[in-house]
Amino acid sequence: MSEIYDLIILGAGPAGIGAAIYASRAKLNMLWIEKKFVQGGQITDTYEVDNYPGMPGISGMELGEAMAAHVKKLGASPVRENVISIEEEEGVKIVRTKKHEYRAKTLIIALGAAHRKLGIPGEEELGGMGVSYCATCDGAFFKDLTAVVVGGGNVACEDAIFLARLCKKVYVVHRRNELRGEKILQDRLFACENAEMVWDSIPLEICGQDKVTGIKVENVKTKEVRTIETDGVFIAVGIVPNSQLLKGLVKLDESGYILAGEEGITSTPGIFAAGDIRAKALRQVVTAVSDGANAVASVQKYLLR
Repeated sequence: MSEIYDLIILGAGPAGIGAAIYASRAKLNMLWIEKKFVQGGQITDTYEVDNYPGMPGISGMELGEAMAAHVKKLGASPVRENVISIEEEEGVKIVRTKKHEYRAKTLIIALGAAHRKLGIPGEEELGGMGVSYCATCDGAFFKDLTAVVVGGGNVACEDAIFLARLCKKVYVVHRRNELRGEKILQDRLFACENAEMVWDSIPLEICGQDKVTGIKVENVKTKEVRTIETDGVFIAVGIVPNSQLLKGLVKLDESGYILAGEEGITSTPGIFAAGDIRAKALRQVVTAVSDGANAVASVQKYLLR
């Protein structure tokens, strides 16, 4: 019989790191699993994090490294494995990877979310050839060139601001006539002289053969279709939860997010959710970290029952 841990934490973004810190301090017999080599989740793709208390202007990579260093100091590091299934048998949580089968009394799901795709012609075909979902990862390749950002939320604004520092011209394509991003980000974007808004427009097709040459957009009001010549298309239209392995195990909402309140308690006893994968109003680094802490507090109560 394999060892039964008190807790298995899945994911090493801010929520998983927060959970690992609190679980380490609680001296729980814990296993922590993450498939990527870098800890920090989506924040490592962010050029600048300006709303995390006490660390204004820190880069996402630096914040992720600082969080990872904190939890490592407490003696915890994630094992690098890819989870292929999650099950439950007689109250025991079973996590299978390609190499191992792990068992635990409780489970914290902090698997986060992934970039939402547009689903238009050219997106898949030109991936890595001008189509990107991470401006801070790929923006340097477009220095002094033209780029298009699709989206209107915080990430789209941040991407456009970052690219405006590098590119000669940045277009922002948004389906409405106003942005959804925070006002401070909107002000910074509108102050970029080389950024141009393309309002009330949706993308129809990304053009090009071996590389991106343009994007075809339609004005939703006038129905006018035009092609914007560009060297790159950066897609920032939201995220989708990484909850594919959880269907049938815990209750999900219509978008695939785990239904769990502030305490992280899911529909299945002993399974808790934290971070972007949880159904909630605000998905930020600060809320993800607090989710991790709350989930561990709930784990402790569950173990003492």
